[in-house]
Amino acid sequence: MTSDRVFNRTTIVFLAIVLAAALLVPASNLLLPPGSPLHVPDYMMPLLGKYLCYALLAVSVDLIWGYAGILSLGHGAFFALGGYAMGMYLMRQIGTRGVYANPVLPDFMVFLNWKELPWYWWGFDHFPFAALMVVLAPGLLAFVFGWLAFRSRVTGVYLSIITQAMTYALLLAFFRNDMGFGGNNGLTDFKDILGFPVQAPGTRAALFAASALALALGLLACRAIVTSKLGKVLVAIRDAESRTRFIGYRVEHYKLFVWVVSAVLAGIAGALYVPQVGIINPSEFAPANSIETVIWVAVGGRGTLVGAALGALTVNAGKTWFTGVLPELWLFALGALFVVVTLFLPKGILGTFLEAWGFRRKRPAPEIIDEDGVASKPAAAE
Repeated sequence: MTSDRVFNRTTIVFLAIVLAAALLVPASNLLLPPGSPLHVPDYMMPLLGKYLCYALLAVSVDLIWGYAGILSLGHGAFFALGGYAMGMYLMRQIGTRGVYANPVLPDFMVFLNWKELPWYWWGFDHFPFAALMVVLAPGLLAFVFGWLAFRSRVTGVYLSIITQAMTYALLLAFFRNDMGFGGNNGLTDFKDILGFPVQAPGTRAALFAASALALALGLLACRAIVTSKLGKVLVAIRDAESRTRFIGYRVEHYKLFVWVVSAVLAGIAGALYVPQVGIINPSEFAPANSIETVIWVAVGGRGTLVGAALGALTVNAGKTWFTGVLPELWLFALGALFVVVTLFLPKGILGTFLEAWGFRRKRPAPEIIDEDGVASKPAAAE
């Protein structure tokens, strides 16, 4: 059994599980009584939806790190920008139901004595415009950053440090009250999305289903990229960038394309994350969040896509349990997990398992060439 067939089967199984969850989990929450053992409580819906958003973020990081060798320590910036775009739309939907009952200005602007809505808030009262900004804001930042970095041939640890500096700079900028994004408190107190109450069980179920669908589509898009000729070039860039450039490929163009696609996926994940958790603030730009995303990918399996998603789901589920039992030790446990995986499972949990299963089962026996040039297999292999 070849490795490609193993990975294809794994992807199909994972997609089937995700799509089944998109239907069954909301149904169990809305249709089954609370006393049923299969009932999903209301509080679990946004929690599970948050996990799915993190899984999509991990897939976006694995696309560039696992297949193009671009280690980003600042992907939380694209995630947060998508979240802020959605948060701005949700803030505009509050209207007169805010604390200060201002039909135009969000509460934090009234509190800070703003006289009029800033120009960069225009249009966010319409969902199509906000959805466009969810894609355009992180995509444009990624394009500008990538165009400058890749044309300058910044690679390796230097690129990683620059990405971390980028997200830290955005963290400091969004903390400022005069930026018009709520400062330290961020954006919160959301009421409606597309006319439906954010806190309603039906809305939460729909957001969970949308997150599952986005994860499935994002995984399919990334899979299509990495299995195409473009994906083969990306792997060549990852393994031998100078040699790939020497034989005529415009390496910076390939890296820029996949970098922008990854940023857009991260922005979509952030946009789905915000209405489910109910807040977006500058802490989402924290470099530690981006580093944690890299750990998810490493734990699940770099260069597997599905492994990255599973790593995000597993680590965050463990985080929820661990922080409830021993919250002060969670960061130590996360660091220890990363060290153990790096030393003993360098290809991650799924990567190690798939390699062993894919290459040890039905390994084709070597052919024997006799003196007449006729190929044959050993008797034991026939």
